[in-house]
Amino acid sequence: MSETNPEDGRRRRGGPRSPRSGLDGSLMVIAIAVASIGMGYLFFTQLWWKLPPDFRCEDGYAFSEAGPDGELEQTLGLCGWIGISEFYSDEPRELFTADVIRDNEGPELSIPIGVAQQMNGMFIENVVRPNIAWFGYVIWFTEAFIFLSLCLGFMSRLGALAAIGMSLQLMVGLAGIPDPVEWEWSYQLMVVLAVALFGIAPGRYFGLDRLLRPRLEALSERGSKFSKLLLIFT
Repeated sequence: MSETNPEDGRRRRGGPRSPRSGLDGSLMVIAIAVASIGMGYLFFTQLWWKLPPDFRCEDGYAFSEAGPDGELEQTLGLCGWIGISEFYSDEPRELFTADVIRDNEGPELSIPIGVAQQMNGMFIENVVRPNIAWFGYVIWFTEAFIFLSLCLGFMSRLGALAAIGMSLQLMVGLAGIPDPVEWEWSYQLMVVLAVALFGIAPGRYFGLDRLLRPRLEALSERGSKFSKLLLIFT
């Protein structure tokens, strides 16, 4: 009778991943932890300029919008940046742009996002603006959850999914706008990193998910559907 390796069984059941041993394995775990904690910390830094309950907006939740001359008139706090995103929603932009010939004289590679911009503008106009008094909390607590999830390795795939959603909205609304100038790759790289973290599920390599998953697996094998759902997000 051949010996069985308990570790193989855990892998088959989707348990905590065991990286390759030695230097390669250690470097992999360190790289994943740095990427996850780094993105979590990015969202942590964005919590303080839009603190509840007013989200640092001006009195009456004034949003940035077009002035009498058609130019952007910017306000403060969360309302200011939401208004900027709405202001540029009708000016089609292209992202992931590359000039394939020097001096910008040749063709460009790019992805047009005009439809996504218009949908984003409609969402802001019809959902966010009229409900900012409570929707601001949704934004703030979502970013706080991303910070805690990715830094602690807790429900890390769910945290990465939330980061994808937030990063996509920021990219569509703000990447490449001319005033204030927002470098498009700042937001594009956020989306790319969030997608990578979603696929990796960083908490399976470090953090609380490594402790949580074996318990969820045991409950799942006993028929707990809720545990099966939680396994997807850890």
